[in-house]
This record gives sequence, structure tokens and C-alpha cells, in this order.
Amino acid sequence: MLSKPLVRITMLFLLLAVVETGWLHTLRPLENRLSDLFVRQQAQHLEPDPQIVIVDIDDASLARMQDVAGNWPWPRAVHGELVRGIAAQHPAAIVFDILFSERDQYRPESDRQFNEALGASDNIYFPMIRRDPVLDAKGAPLAQIAPMLGLTRTDKAAPDARVALLPPLAIDPRHWRSGTINFEEDADGVGRRYQLYTDVRGWLIPSLPARVAADLGYPVPHQDDMILAWRGKARSFRHISYAELYEDFGREHPLRPRDEFTGKIVVVGTAASGLHDVRVTPVASLYPGMEILATALDNLKNRRMMQAAPQWFAPLLAFALIVALGAAFLRGTNALRAGLRLAVASMLLLGGSYLATGRLYLLPVLAPLLLAWACYFSCALAEYLRERRSREQAVQMFSRFVNPHVVKELIAHGGLNRAGESRQITVLFSDIRGFTTLSERHTPQEVVALLNRYFSLQVEVIFRHGGSLDKFIGDAIMAFWGAPLDDAEHARHAVEAALEMAEVLQRFKQEIGESEPGFDVGIGIHSGPAVVGLIGSEQRREYTAIGDTVNLASRIEGLTKGVSRILVSRDTKELCGDAFDFQSFGSYKVKGREQEVELFAPTLRRNKP
Repeated sequence: MLSKPLVRITMLFLLLAVVETGWLHTLRPLENRLSDLFVRQQAQHLEPDPQIVIVDIDDASLARMQDVAGNWPWPRAVHGELVRGIAAQHPAAIVFDILFSERDQYRPESDRQFNEALGASDNIYFPMIRRDPVLDAKGAPLAQIAPMLGLTRTDKAAPDARVALLPPLAIDPRHWRSGTINFEEDADGVGRRYQLYTDVRGWLIPSLPARVAADLGYPVPHQDDMILAWRGKARSFRHISYAELYEDFGREHPLRPRDEFTGKIVVVGTAASGLHDVRVTPVASLYPGMEILATALDNLKNRRMMQAAPQWFAPLLAFALIVALGAAFLRGTNALRAGLRLAVASMLLLGGSYLATGRLYLLPVLAPLLLAWACYFSCALAEYLRERRSREQAVQMFSRFVNPHVVKELIAHGGLNRAGESRQITVLFSDIRGFTTLSERHTPQEVVALLNRYFSLQVEVIFRHGGSLDKFIGDAIMAFWGAPLDDAEHARHAVEAALEMAEVLQRFKQEIGESEPGFDVGIGIHSGPAVVGLIGSEQRREYTAIGDTVNLASRIEGLTKGVSRILVSRDTKELCGDAFDFQSFGSYKVKGREQEVELFAPTLRRNKP
């Protein structure tokens, strides 16, 4: 029978998994942190493309160039001299990560010299900024600036479209080989992607890496952005000090190799602490912006970029984990075993995700695992509460039949077995003699009070000797030994209880006085196999014993009248060993049995040395 709470919990978490992985994404920050960790660990063992080098305006360069160029920003003629020196070595491209968005109003001659230096090369690239889209209405017409900026006109391009850009205005438009360098960060403030194209009403504006890669003949994916595949730690690309390079170009006999930049992509940018060109990335929280640009160029040049798993992956994984958990609990799998299986699955999935990251594939496994663990703990709690309720019900039920300390012993050993099982037991029947006469002489209320008092005394004896009370049958008592706890001496304990019940009877008769001279009991005992367990309907079950052993014990009790207050079978006598002295009363024919039954009466307990 299915457990309704477990089914409800499983269905609830399935719904939650669909909503979370499909729409809410509240666990995405944690997922991102895990993927960042994997990316960072994988990246530190890799080296970036050696064909991409960085000319770095570092802190040392700012200090060393003070006498030559003054404070930052330097006259652009300085950059022109650097460009001539690098261009002479025939690099694949020179890519500036420095904005030239304003003309130098105080040194226009310097701007002119810079543009003259640019005229000798056609592979120098400059960044531009895509401004806030709300400013587009006042921006430049895309149809006019598209040829200058290398924009792509699609079939959906609006003729009247405008865009707010910050182009390199200090550069002559004939040298505008440009692309955007807007830093795209995710909702948690970490930059994991680089824009490839910006679609403005059907006009595609390339990013600076996409523009360089396209001109160099590297394939650029037809998509908005790419997830960056990082290599190395921060500053893993080869860095060359701007000042050192500038000084070497000015020497009559340069000290640096004359082919240092031949065939390479040269990125000119700044990592100086005072210029604050740093961003938060999966690799480092202070990652130089020019190295992000270099990483994007590395990805496009080498066609190695991260790939995200399909959108259906996380919901499907969460669905599979939760269904498997729910099925395990519904099958009755132990919560600890289910937890161990989920732990193994978690390690395998996390390990698989780590290995997939090394192969440039991002597998979102954390959110499905967290949902699965939440489902597991909810199911385990529901099972614990169900089990506790079941134990409480079992305690209440078994407390009716056995001594409370026996119930505690059963719970301690996990032995509340309520299924039927065959056991060797000793059964005792005790019936009141003269009950009819007693009923005639007293009111019903008085009869009930007398019976309750008598039964209480006798049940106390049964419990004290480790017996289980089966039931009251009118004015008779049925009890047995050997279940639910194992009892190797069940026969001896049953006979001891019978002898004490006889003694208690005498005390009880003294309580009720001489007015009931015919009040007496008969006790019959037999040992043998019986089926013991919860027997009955779904609505009502009783913990009882059934079988020939029970029937014979009842028949023996019926033979006590006029013979002996207590009679036991030979089977019981032999199981008692020498614990008692027995008097034989011969053999008797018993209904339902072909052979006669030999009966004995225990006369006394033997004193043990």
C-alpha cells in the first residue's frame, strides 16, 4: 500500500524542481559558484595561447614614462611611436584596450602624429562603447555609420535605426576598425561571457574580439555571446612592460628580439592599479580587463569556448533523482541506505561535472542535487514520524499483552515484529469456577468490580513472570510464554506463574470473605508450536496465538474440575526439567485427539542450591 505522505512529498518536489529549474532559478548563484570553482581549478593547469601577448601599461610604466610623456593620459604621439615599432615586426594584429573617445584639445598635433602612424598599417583595432539603449533615440543613424564601423545589416534591419555609441573619435574614421568592449556580467556580478554581436533593430554591432577574429579569418559563431573558456590564472598571458618596449624602440641598437611580435596578436592595455581596469571573473575577483579581451581572442582563435548544457538537462536530472528517491522510500528502502545511494550519486554527478568542465562543457548538477537532498530529508523525516507513530501504536498495543518493561526491551532490540510466525510457546488457560453462582448473588456492578479486581491481580502475576496476556474470554484468562520475546524457559515460567496465581487466588478469596465458598479457578498448561502474531481484520487485529497447542491447553483447563487446580501436559513437565515436583493424574481422552493426554499437577517449587 502506497504511503500517501511520501507520494505527496515526491509530487511536491517534482513540481518544485520544474518551477525552480525552469523559471525561478533561485539556486543559480550557488550553481554559478560551483561551476566557477571547477573552471578555476581546471584553468590553473592550462597555458594561454603564446601567440597572444600583452603590452602592459603597468605601475612601473607610469613611473618610468613620467619624464617622457608626463601624467596619464599620455600624448597619443607616444602610442604612435609604439605602434610604429610593433608594426615593423609584422604582427597579426595590434588591438588597443584603451579608449580614444575624445580628441586631445590641448595637443591636437599629438593626435595628428598618432593618426599618421596608423596610416602605415591596416591591422590596428580600437574599442568603442555601446551606451545605454535608452539613449539610442539621440544616437547616430546606423545606416550612415555602418560602413565606417563594420556593422552587419540583416534582413530585419530598420532603415531609421539609431544607436548610442562612444566610438574612437580621436582616430580618423578611415582607421575605424572597431568593436565594442562592454563588460557583460551575470546577475551575481561575475563576468563569464563576452558579447560577440549586439543586435540593434536588425543591425549587428561586432565586439572587438569578434571584429579582430573575423578579419584574421577565424570563424565567429553566429550568436549573441560566448561563455569564456579561461586558461591560467590572472596575468597568465605574456606581459611586456610598455615602458621597457618604448625605451627599446628608441635605442639605436635595440636589445629585444626584432621578431618578438611577428605573427602575434598584440593587445595594448593597462593593469596599473591606479587606472582601475579590473573586473570580477570566475578566475579572480580582480582580473585585468585587457586579459578578458585577450581570453576572448584566445577563444575565437582556437575555437575553444565553454558550452552550456541544454535547458532541459537540469529539470530532467532533478526529475530523475526525485523519482528515484520517492520510489526507493515507497519500496521501503532504509533511509540510511537511500541516503548512501544519493551520496554516491552526488559524488558521481559532481565528479562528472568537474570532468565535463575540463572538456569545456558546463553541466548544472548542483541545483538538482540540492532539490534531491531536500526531498530525501523530507521523505526521511516523514518516514521517521510514521515509524514513530507506528512504534507508539505498537507500544500501546503490546502494553495490553505484556509487561511494559518487555515492550521497552522489544523496542530496544527492534523486535516489534507483528507478522505471524511459528514459535515454541507455553499456553496457559485459567477459568473461574462458581462464576454463575457469583453472578446470581451480586448485582452486575458488583460482579464487574470483583472480576476487574481478580483479573488485575492475576495479570500482574502473568506479567511478573514474563508472560503475554492474550485475551479475556468471559471469566477466563489466556496467556502464553515464549513470545514476543524469546524465552528458553517458557514452560518453567508459565508453571511458576500458575503456582503464584493459585496463591493469589487464596488471598483474593480472603478479601471477598466466606460468602463465596465455591469461588475457585482451574488452570491448564501445555507447551508446543503455535502461530503467534497480529491476527484479525484490517479494522481490528489482536496479538494472539493459534494452533493445536492453544486448543489442547484449553482442553486441559476443562479437565481440572474435580481433579486439580493446576494441570500440565507431559510436554510442559519435561520442559520444566527438575524445577518442580509433579504428581501424575493419569491419562485422559481429549476431544479432537486420538491419543490420550497424560496430565500432571505441579506440587511445589524445588529449592535450588
